[in-house]
Amino acid sequence: MCGLAGYLGAGPMADAGPRLEAAKEALKHRGPDASGIWHDADAGVGLAHTRLRILELSDAGAQPMQSADGRFVIAYNGEVYNHLAVRRELKAAGCRVAFRGHSDTETLVEACAHWGVEASVRRCHGMFAFALWDRRERTLHLVRDRLGIKPLYWGEDRSRLLFGSELKGLLALHTQRPEPDPDATQDFLHYGFVPAPRSIYRGISKLPAGAILTCRVGSAPALSRYWTLESVVSAPRDAALPQAVDAMDQLLREVVREQMIADVPLGAFLSGGIDSSLVAALMQQVGSQPVRSFSIGFAEASHDESAHAAAVARHLGTVHTELRVTPAEALAVIPDLARMYDEPFADSSQIPTFLLARLTRAQVTVALSGDGGDEAFAGYNRHVYAGPLLAPALGAPAALRRPLAAMLDAVSPARWDALAGMLPATVRPRQTADKLHKLAACLRAPAHEVYGQLLAALPDANSFIHGGGRRRTAFGDAAVLQALTGKGEQLQYLDAAVYLPDDVLVKVDRATMAVALECRVPLLDHRVIEAAWRWPWPLRVRGLTGKWLARQILERYLPRRLFTRPKSGFTMPLADWLRGGLRDWAEAMLDPARLDASGILDTGAVRALWQEHLSGRSNRQNALWNLLTFQAWHEHWYR
Repeated sequence: MCGLAGYLGAGPMADAGPRLEAAKEALKHRGPDASGIWHDADAGVGLAHTRLRILELSDAGAQPMQSADGRFVIAYNGEVYNHLAVRRELKAAGCRVAFRGHSDTETLVEACAHWGVEASVRRCHGMFAFALWDRRERTLHLVRDRLGIKPLYWGEDRSRLLFGSELKGLLALHTQRPEPDPDATQDFLHYGFVPAPRSIYRGISKLPAGAILTCRVGSAPALSRYWTLESVVSAPRDAALPQAVDAMDQLLREVVREQMIADVPLGAFLSGGIDSSLVAALMQQVGSQPVRSFSIGFAEASHDESAHAAAVARHLGTVHTELRVTPAEALAVIPDLARMYDEPFADSSQIPTFLLARLTRAQVTVALSGDGGDEAFAGYNRHVYAGPLLAPALGAPAALRRPLAAMLDAVSPARWDALAGMLPATVRPRQTADKLHKLAACLRAPAHEVYGQLLAALPDANSFIHGGGRRRTAFGDAAVLQALTGKGEQLQYLDAAVYLPDDVLVKVDRATMAVALECRVPLLDHRVIEAAWRWPWPLRVRGLTGKWLARQILERYLPRRLFTRPKSGFTMPLADWLRGGLRDWAEAMLDPARLDASGILDTGAVRALWQEHLSGRSNRQNALWNLLTFQAWHEHWYR
């Protein structure tokens, strides 16, 4: 994996070399093995690149890389898993290039030289973001993979276009740090992440997934899409798929086999859940030696799944490594989060994900994970319960919805959790109170705001911010949502379009790249997504069981008893830690003087929420984590 940054403008950039070196230095964690810069002063273009050697360990894979004919220059981050097949197709199409090595970078730049950008990326299976400069046409292309696995930001500064894998690389080229965007700030406080296309900064955007941005000096950048989730979601469903399990099993084997190609040691994240267990099982099936698997656990039994992971590892025969996380270890990570993520980010699983990545990187350079399985196969509780619970509730008259919402809110979080504790462990949902209070918020919300309420950690975000902007209230393509008649399918689409690229994949990319670990996500291969969306809904959710077809595949490799249990996320015991091991840090971060100094958060509202949580009357862990991470981010970058 790698990092890239660069610029395009009219005429030379002052101090282009030193500024590109600064951008390269800001991204060195993404690629500590090698680096390079390239710039053309007359054309007003420059590229910086840092390299993590995965394929072609020699300098034959060095970047920025020029095509054999000298026309194109590329800076590329990612992996094209089928690049050898693409290379064979190139040769069959008459390409006479004498390849210097076996890197996918060289395959990609020569493909673009032969077929053009869009025709080339359509042939690619993988995760990638790259900048391609056409020296003849004086045109820059910025490209991002279909699902948004690899990041790419872009913006303008004094008529010069800037771009980078991370904001810190782009900002190294900026004349001054932009101000926070009030709309993005309010979005963040509400959701815990900044939804695309915004970034936290005015004037800087995320390139959408499956997009190509074509840039020429003197013209406005032109955005085009070579793949869209909306076209996949809108495709007709197959009425009957009698061989669906066999077909998906075969496809997943092919995808995992492709993604196990590397010139460096490789392993797997293993939580013991369905998705990571499926990936590890397939790796064991198609690989030639035992997989090295990695997991973490917690002392708190309510959040510890390490025993499940260990049981799966024993059955599969992986070489398993486990770490137990303490509040002290989590606290040690917190000071680095603002630098690691560049913009405020409040998915608290970012900490265990980083610790897992660091544990894994001590032994391997590449890890396969099960991320994306919930979005691909309909695995979130909201997908499962949307039909039998959420849809009827939302369909009720407002005169009924409002009293029901009030009844749900009238019961304290502690009481709801106590009532849930009376259920058998096999069916007991985690964070019952949080889920029921979100249901109450959905019952009060207009239809177009329901998904936002499901994501919300701080629903009343405007109460905690001075001069807040306009919060995003609608997500997704309205026509697509209308065509998806089932509420569960609607939520699955929105999760794949919003929550996956803007939360899950941001978390995984930054946490793994912080330790120079490449994380591959086979369940997000576009062929898997396209095949899964052709399944009729009963193959995804059957009764109250999500990921129905994925479970059938996994049962070929694991006994059902090893993966049949309530859905649980990759979370840490944040509520207790904020009252315990993390309390001093949180108290200091929410000190009234520090809040007043930032000038953005409302000190009184924040302090009241903090005291409510400390009292034990309510669990406000998620709302507080949004506020804490924002305050920490603001202090880090603006102090």
